[in-house]
Amino acid sequence: MNKQNGFTVIELIVVTVLLFAAGGLFWSQKSDLEAANRDAQRKTTINALYYHLEEVYFTQNKAYPQQLSRETVPGVSPDLLKGPNGSALNSTNGSIRYEPQNCNAGKCRGYVLRANLEQEADFIKQSRNS
Repeated sequence: MNKQNGFTVIELIVVTVLLFAAGGLFWSQKSDLEAANRDAQRKTTINALYYHLEEVYFTQNKAYPQQLSRETVPGVSPDLLKGPNGSALNSTNGSIRYEPQNCNAGKCRGYVLRANLEQEADFIKQSRNS
């Protein structure tokens, strides 16, 4: 009686299917984690801008800026004026928006900061002093 060493075709197919399933699960989890990380970056940006606008800019100027730039929010890292994909604040393909309200001569009475998140509803912060 000859004893053969090796795997049967069925065993090889089962192992291959299991490896593909594990790879698919890994890929989907990796994508979800990356999207959650981008959402967290957007929230951090909104919170940093909100804090600076309320605690620094409004305290000094008694109004809000009509647009955000390095000059109007110098205490905020320039990297935060861009979204996770590198797009500028308020750009057409950007995910972070600054929407000034009731503006007159470059001074606004209020604003809305909005981040379009991938896995949740929009993250919104509004001015306290409007």
